[in-house]
Amino acid sequence: MQQKRNIQIIEWEDLDKKKFYSFGLFMTMTIRATVYPATLIRTRLQVQKGKSLYGGTFDAFFKILRVEGVRGLYRGFMVNTFTLISGQAYITTYELVRKYVSQYSEDNTVKSLVAGGSASLVAQSITVPIDVISQQLMMQGQGQHLTRFRLDSNTETGKPKKVFGQTRNIIAQIFAADGFRGFYRGYVASLLTYIPNSAVWWPFYHFYAEQLSKLAPSDCPHLILQAMAGPLAAATASTVTNPMDVVRARVQVEGRNSIIETFRELIKEEGFWGLTKGLSARIISSTPTAIVMVVGYETLKKLSLRPELVDSRHW
Repeated sequence: MQQKRNIQIIEWEDLDKKKFYSFGLFMTMTIRATVYPATLIRTRLQVQKGKSLYGGTFDAFFKILRVEGVRGLYRGFMVNTFTLISGQAYITTYELVRKYVSQYSEDNTVKSLVAGGSASLVAQSITVPIDVISQQLMMQGQGQHLTRFRLDSNTETGKPKKVFGQTRNIIAQIFAADGFRGFYRGYVASLLTYIPNSAVWWPFYHFYAEQLSKLAPSDCPHLILQAMAGPLAAATASTVTNPMDVVRARVQVEGRNSIIETFRELIKEEGFWGLTKGLSARIISSTPTAIVMVVGYETLKKLSLRPELVDSRHW
């Protein structure tokens, strides 16, 4: 009975890599498309001063929808899809580091913490330039007065620029103002946000899954327990790392150079409550992300099992 309750973890060496990457690209794209509006709202809430533009997550959603339409909720989405590369790099690094650490420790918490932090380090090195560009695009429309760069509203024909025209416009402005370093503005702040976030998420995910497995009936499908553990881990990690996420967003969007000065100014202007800005939007976006990611990722790993191992696993 107890053996059946233990949630089996599929390790890197158990996977058919061709299936794993093929299914993984589709899964990652689906997740990003689903949660992108919440990511955009979170960015605007974190950058605004006080409640100068929006009163909260739902107020922002309805105002953007009313003024800018559905397209307004997907500003910068096309360029953001390039983070698919970092997503695959994250998954690969996580699994490989986990395999490496297992040579020295069988403790699942240690393996998850080290692998999660390492995966985030690699992924952020790819993601930050994409984030810098996409966040500038997110802030256009109602939030354009809060950012340093604004799109040229008209082309020679008097029509708005197309998506990749807007992207080129923003890239040119960033490079003209800051050079190549401008695309890595907030890199340290991103590392200080996402490395802890990832390092916290994985151990808590496995912890919550194991605790739930002890409470659930023995015949409860493991995937249901994992789908419940994912959002719990995401909420925990989001709460712990949100203060630095607010600082990161302001550094990247407002063009600041000092993390410490940004932090001090935020506390001075808005008090410690300012560190919780965008938290509800972050949790709202991370909950479906976690469910889809966990269900998708665990299913992906099961579908990618090497054929000779399929019959030996019980779910």
